Amino acid sequence: MMAPRILVAGIGNIFLGDDAFGVEVAWRLARRTLPENVRVIDFGIRGMDLVYALLDGYDAAILVDASPRGGEPGTLYVIETENPGEASQPALVEAHGLNPMRVLDMARSLGHCPARLLVLGCEPATLGDEIEGAMGLSAPVEAAVEGAMAMVESLVLRITEELAAAAA
Repeated sequence: MMAPRILVAGIGNIFLGDDAFGVEVAWRLARRTLPENVRVIDFGIRGMDLVYALLDGYDAAILVDASPRGGEPGTLYVIETENPGEASQPALVEAHGLNPMRVLDMARSLGHCPARLLVLGCEPATLGDEIEGAMGLSAPVEAAVEGAMAMVESLVLRITEELAAAAA
């Protein structure tokens, strides 16, 4: 049996402070040795590129992104999407932005969304100002990057084991 294909997608805008969290995690993970069934890509704000990647037959995807949820800056969250095969709203994707839920809806509407979709989010401290921007991660988010990389590796192992058990 072949190992499930897993996409790890770094999402974010490097010009908006902690919004670059997913990009930074993907950049660092891409330099590690990961199993052959895992592909790590920095999508930045390229929503359509992520849609096309999701259509490439992955069994699972882990989206890594800044996720404001009201916690302490640097807090990591793992969010499992419900009903990944069902669109929640009409498929609209901005050409120069990346809203993960819209991307998933677009992939669903075009015919394929991985069976397992997880979001590994980090509570941002600052997203900067949309006009002036902000370069670099805040101290608490920078400190969370190593832990996020370990979480991605753990999630890859868990997903691989779960999908292998379901196929058996």
